Amino acid sequence: MVSSVDSERLEAVEGPTVQRHGEPARPSPPLSDRRRILGLPALTFVIGVLVTLALTLVSLSQYHSNEQRLLRLRVRDAGALLTAALPTLQTNLASAAELADATNGSVARFRAFVAPTMAGPAPEFASVSLWRLSDLSRAPVAVAGIPPRIAATPARAATFLAATKAHRTLGVIGLLNPTDPRLGFAYAAGGYVVYAENKLPPARRAPIQKRSAFAGLNDALYLGRSQSRQDLLTTNVSRLPLPGPTATVVVAFGDNYLTLVMSSRGPLAGSLPKNLPWIIAALGFVLTVAATAMTMRLTQRRRAAEALAERLESIASENRRLFAEQRTIAQTLQHALLPDALPQGPLLQADGRYVAGEDGVDVGGDWYDVIELDERRLLLVVGDVSGRGLRAATTMASLRFAIHAYAAEGDEPSTILSKVSRLVSVDKTGQLATILCVLVDAEEHVISIASAGHLPPLLIDEDGSRYLESELGLPIGVEAGADYPARPFPLPDAGTIVAFTDGLVERRGESIDAGLERLRAAATPNGELRGLMDQLVTAGPGGGGEDDIAIVGVRWRT
Repeated sequence: MVSSVDSERLEAVEGPTVQRHGEPARPSPPLSDRRRILGLPALTFVIGVLVTLALTLVSLSQYHSNEQRLLRLRVRDAGALLTAALPTLQTNLASAAELADATNGSVARFRAFVAPTMAGPAPEFASVSLWRLSDLSRAPVAVAGIPPRIAATPARAATFLAATKAHRTLGVIGLLNPTDPRLGFAYAAGGYVVYAENKLPPARRAPIQKRSAFAGLNDALYLGRSQSRQDLLTTNVSRLPLPGPTATVVVAFGDNYLTLVMSSRGPLAGSLPKNLPWIIAALGFVLTVAATAMTMRLTQRRRAAEALAERLESIASENRRLFAEQRTIAQTLQHALLPDALPQGPLLQADGRYVAGEDGVDVGGDWYDVIELDERRLLLVVGDVSGRGLRAATTMASLRFAIHAYAAEGDEPSTILSKVSRLVSVDKTGQLATILCVLVDAEEHVISIASAGHLPPLLIDEDGSRYLESELGLPIGVEAGADYPARPFPLPDAGTIVAFTDGLVERRGESIDAGLERLRAAATPNGELRGLMDQLVTAGPGGGGEDDIAIVGVRWRT
């Protein structure tokens, strides 16, 4: 049986002569009506083609715009990674130079200090050498690793190393001979300069790891601001320039610059944005009858794509901010300069905390250290360098390593402070430092305290808690070679001594005496040392503190 709808369709196809049995013949639609019926799909087809073409071009333009923007974001992130690598390089070389200056150029100690930087499957340096600034025309005092290539050109070496001393920052030089290209770094301190070299890969080819965040990108890294072939450091392509659209960033690197150029080997936003223009074109031509509905749907999708792009850009901006806070000097340098582990013996054990202040985006100068002299003696050190930033952290590092060196020579706390007072001058750098040195001698039953303008330590034993007041010396940096008398105190059979920086006891609108009394009241002799440290930190200024906190404690049983 044929339905009425099918009958009407059949009549429209077969024409006016078609007649059912027992029914009168129906007249067919006039020619003008048929043309109107065919004209609407034709008009819809034309409109659909035009709309599809317009949407295709818009989507294609949006795709290229988003790709270029994402490429710029990626190259800026890569530039931030290059910048974040600078503090580690400078700290290692600066620490080695300070050690050499403190030990009068001891070759054995220098080689022992730089040995870890050349160990492992991916060493940080291929060559590290020590030069005396007073005579740069001669060979280096000590060489660790392969011979430095710069030594083959004494005049160039002397000029570069002398300039590093004048700049007071990390010196960077390219030794880009095609047969054995290298990149050199130098840092001067006192009367010595430490120079290190890295070997560049053969033919400057350095492929990006597949699991890297920058996989799928082409890159070319140049020394300096130019993009000339002779300044090329590394690239992952066989021929330059890089294919396709590129993005460039120039970052300061020591006393030089690095220029990074990147291009994409594929779509950064995924395959969907890349194929979206062609999907729109295909659907537009197939579904021309539904062009109006499809246009609305594509508009909604385009709006969603734009919102997604804005969200991605917002997330990328937030990631850059978090990256700048977590991957720059604040994280790398501050934690690298604190001790990895503290002594934990049967008679003497130590524990410490470092809490960054609310404004702790830059590195600070607060630090603590516990130096194990032997099984029954520890040297407890806590200090605070004025100011913030790389200069404060560098000063802190030099003081910390210098104290290690002097302690290794067997110096007493008063002698150590007198020696380190020659390393910092407020007239030259505008920096001061307060340092407290406490020698805990469980064998002689005595505590010896020397203070360079620092807060007194807190002694906690079965009789309660009290501060051990000693004679205050001048802060480090005021007078070179100042005297710092050490005061001895009897050592209880069992107890804990705690040293800290002023961030633990300072609150806005409150006197420091009130903060000291609050800390003393919070100290109890019971419980483990770790729990006591947490308890004292909690008694401090809390989450609203603006200054960094360094606290360290030593517990003994004799």
